[in-house]
Amino acid sequence: MPIYSKRKYYKSKIAHLKFQTMQLTSEDIFDILYRNKKVSISDSELKHLKASNDFLKEYIKGKIVYGVNTGFGPMAQYVIDDEQQKQLQLNLIRSHAAGSGDVIDSIFIKATLLARLNTLSQAYSAVSVETIQLLVNFINHDILPVIYQHGGVGASGDLVQLSHVALSLIGEGEVIYKGKIVPTEEAMQSCNLKPLRITVREGLALINGTSTMNGIGYVNLFLSKNLVNWMVRLSSLMYEVFSVYDDFFSEELNNTKKHHGQRHIAKSLRDQLKGSKLIKKRTTESYKFIDESNVLENKMQAYYSIRCTPQILGPIHDSIQYTEDVLHNEINSVNDNPVIHMETENVLHGGNFHGDYVSYEMDKLKLGIIKLSILSERQLNYLFNDRINGKLPPFINQGVLGLNLGLQGTQFPATSTVSENMTLGSSNYINNISTNNDNQDVVSMGTNAALIANRVIMNTYEVIAIQYLAVMNAINYLDIENQMSEKNQVLFNEAKNVMPFLDGTDKPHYKTLRNIKEYLLKFSN
Repeated sequence: MPIYSKRKYYKSKIAHLKFQTMQLTSEDIFDILYRNKKVSISDSELKHLKASNDFLKEYIKGKIVYGVNTGFGPMAQYVIDDEQQKQLQLNLIRSHAAGSGDVIDSIFIKATLLARLNTLSQAYSAVSVETIQLLVNFINHDILPVIYQHGGVGASGDLVQLSHVALSLIGEGEVIYKGKIVPTEEAMQSCNLKPLRITVREGLALINGTSTMNGIGYVNLFLSKNLVNWMVRLSSLMYEVFSVYDDFFSEELNNTKKHHGQRHIAKSLRDQLKGSKLIKKRTTESYKFIDESNVLENKMQAYYSIRCTPQILGPIHDSIQYTEDVLHNEINSVNDNPVIHMETENVLHGGNFHGDYVSYEMDKLKLGIIKLSILSERQLNYLFNDRINGKLPPFINQGVLGLNLGLQGTQFPATSTVSENMTLGSSNYINNISTNNDNQDVVSMGTNAALIANRVIMNTYEVIAIQYLAVMNAINYLDIENQMSEKNQVLFNEAKNVMPFLDGTDKPHYKTLRNIKEYLLKFSN
């Protein structure tokens, strides 16, 4: 499928071609990353790319252009002879392929390739047509350059991470192919591909941008949206278990607050609970007293982890929406330097490679997901603590109290994982360390921000897996399935295929929690 959707046309001053600048959407990216849709480049795009590459070849005759006939960064004052310019690009790629730590996930690598392809395809980097076609083939054949976690500071782009991409494109280094790490040359030969030949500035253009942090950011976005959806569902199941009042998620109450996210979450809860016979209506409730002391039998208002769900998840929803806007703008931007502006016959030097936009959003996204994990853990505690819920045995224990332990052991990983999330909550965006002989004196740490945000996100899936296990067992213990909303009955029926229910005997839970996590990670509408 074409990797673009929205189109905008302009006339090239140099090539006199009608060229289309197109926009990747979140749906496009999701389809390519998770549904294995193929990418393609149109003939008109390839013609414009060739024109841009030809323009730069002419432009540099008798002119000095950074990174083409000069050194890089703090060595930019050194002019490079014509016959050494291609070697300069190869030297840049090889010298900066210096990543360390673990290899990042394959989905991050594919997203990185897609993000780099998208910015280079806009013809402001003057790379060769061969570069673009090879990137397309790497994506479509799932040839994924080995990229390491550590190395990028996200200021002059993801230099180190993207150097490993460039290294593979020139036929060197290693790639992940058919699930194994193999020499790049082996994978390319299997797919009848030839290594990239440098023409003018492919080395600098390939590594000088925000594509790794942007690609990981999109994966984080999709996972975070799914997390919020699951937290809404789990909260609604909690409401059914404890037969809560309907007013705190009502339209009337939540529309008195002007925040879109709060209203959206409240509406989602109402939709999930439609038809429930367990939710109590505040307007028709008859209050009962324990005795003559005028003490109510039931709590007037639920704990905040129950009652304030729209107010807690609302800002997280809104933040995710804004993060999506920023990532969309970034992946459809030119994040290279210099920018080859063929329309005005100019080469523009600046800092479009700087990753502050993505870094800032990854920090904000991370904070939102940490708060979501806190909410999940507090709702879990409410399920487990019989002294506050007044409805379930301790830890939903269906055996002999004192002899059996129910789900008691599962609260510890939830608590410790949320604690780790809170420790990871410090900012990368403001964690500035000058580097590169102080040439890069203000940096974004964008890829670090994206990777740590992902760790928090995956931690949170583990937390909500424990809540899922607990709330489904609570429903089974109370035998309330037939009184629940239709949507929640569907969720409960699915749970029967995902996990075993407690039967009073104590068993290990680690495999069950792993299965639940894998189930929750499957994207749903």
